[in-house]
Amino acid sequence: MERRDKNNYYLDIAETVLERGTCLRRNYGSIIVKHDEIISTGYTGAPRGRKNCSDVGFCRREHLNVPRGTQYELCRSVHSEANAIISASRRDMMGAALYLVGKDSKTGELVSDANSCIMCRRLIINAGIEKVVIRDSSEDYRIINVQDWIDDDDSLGSEFGY
Repeated sequence: MERRDKNNYYLDIAETVLERGTCLRRNYGSIIVKHDEIISTGYTGAPRGRKNCSDVGFCRREHLNVPRGTQYELCRSVHSEANAIISASRRDMMGAALYLVGKDSKTGELVSDANSCIMCRRLIINAGIEKVVIRDSSEDYRIINVQDWIDDDDSLGSEFGY
């Protein structure tokens, strides 16, 4: 019997976490791991005490045909990465890895080219997380060095002459 590699092991757990998600479009699961210990988990869902899209049966972004990756302020949900970060102390996240898996809510298929949004990237950077591992298929994944997000600062656009 061949043992599952560590990255896929943690991605499998993140994939299980996403099953708690309540988004009608895409659900994500995140876990933060440091020294082979799970620090926290998070999934896509409305803030505590508020109704989820799955409860109200309506997705505002979908109704307005908002393209993927845009206008997140219209969404009821808190992203899985943010929920995982909220549930952990910065001390525990320094140098940790965040594992991320996304699935389409209607088809159950993995989200192609999944990645953290700009706001979640900012949270990940400030949390001190070192790398993000993103599932592409049941066996394949990408490892993103968070320092690359810092070096390639997407908030400095060419329109500002930088």
